[in-house]
Amino acid sequence: MNSEILKARTKAYSISIGKLIIDLPFNILNKNYSNQLVRCSSSVGANYRAACRAKSTGDFLNKLKIVEEELDESMFFLELLEEFNISLKEIIQKNLKEGNELLAIIVSSIITIRKNEQNRKLAL
Repeated sequence: MNSEILKARTKAYSISIGKLIIDLPFNILNKNYSNQLVRCSSSVGANYRAACRAKSTGDFLNKLKIVEEELDESMFFLELLEEFNISLKEIIQKNLKEGNELLAIIVSSIITIRKNEQNRKLAL
């Protein structure tokens, strides 16, 4: 998958979660969980874009690790919201599925980069 497609998917992920949050009924739990979710889900796309502008392989890897953490955090808050908003289970599950797919792509990329770096060092 190329970087432009992944940029579009991470942006769409943030937008989809934003639309979910707009549909949440207002209560103290939804308010607090959704505040966290807005920050971490939008950070996924922002940090992926930053990774694409990395100055080195190490910088790229560090930024991808942030994307990984923010995706995991997003999924945690989606799971919490699902517990308290059963009526929105379908849309929350859709966002969890996309989060899992994005996470698998990012983790796979991290693993590949690390292997390539090890092989490069061994070749020297």
